[in-house]
Amino acid sequence: MSVIEVSHLTKYYGKARGIIDVSFNVEEGEIYGFIGPNGAGKSTTIRLFLSLIYPSSGQAKIFGKDCIQFGPEIRQEIGYLPSEVFYYEGMKVLDLLKYSASFYKKDSTERMLDLADTMELDLKRRIDDLSYGNKKKVAIVQGLLHQPKLIILDEPTSGLDPLMQKKFFNLIKEENQRGATVFFSSHILSEVQRICNRVAIIKEGSIINIQDIKSLQKDNYKKIRVTAKNLEANSFSLPGINNLQQENNTLNFFYKGDLNMILKAISAYDILDLSIEEPTLEEIFMHYYE
Repeated sequence: MSVIEVSHLTKYYGKARGIIDVSFNVEEGEIYGFIGPNGAGKSTTIRLFLSLIYPSSGQAKIFGKDCIQFGPEIRQEIGYLPSEVFYYEGMKVLDLLKYSASFYKKDSTERMLDLADTMELDLKRRIDDLSYGNKKKVAIVQGLLHQPKLIILDEPTSGLDPLMQKKFFNLIKEENQRGATVFFSSHILSEVQRICNRVAIIKEGSIINIQDIKSLQKDNYKKIRVTAKNLEANSFSLPGINNLQQENNTLNFFYKGDLNMILKAISAYDILDLSIEEPTLEEIFMHYYE
């Protein structure tokens, strides 16, 4: 079952591009990555899911229901963590979270206290006394206290120190194991690689690739480093070689194609060292953007 269904979704701000003809599905129980640099259209897509803005054309459905027509009903089962958080600064953390919990038709008190303890959040402090990182902790507790079926994360770790980031990711994995579907938007590729099952890459408002993480790495370029005596870069002018760089007797490059062909070219030399690795998601991502 698809929890999120996006069909030809397009948004223009006047003449300015938001997103163009975006289509993808997120299946129940997935942790789905949505990656692209700032300005690619990630937050626009999320705001359309939440009916905070309306599409120019196309449609988005969540739980099989149109996001615009059934917005209030859908949002009862969504936990949303925005990239930036703004609160009533005169309130105490506990009062703010109780106010947020009152929007939902369940008692979330115990869950709220458990989350606050996990994130080391002081409920007695006033919002205006909190650092940016602690305000982000408030947003995490606020987004998860009602145990939503769908968790939407937009650049969720900004402001969190490494220890809190680790706790946050463990928390998201626990929610996923409980049955929640996660839509994780980020430009920090190591985060997406760390927890996501599939990933969509968005560039200038359009989806340019959708693939599961393992296939995205395995079906792409191999990262090759070879050190040999009297190595000449001209010997490696083969189809499929990209980003060839030489430093003394060491060559670094990416290769996509028949490995036997590249190994034949390498074996012509007296090899001192050789490594063939899967590229990181970041290296794959940069390939798509270049």
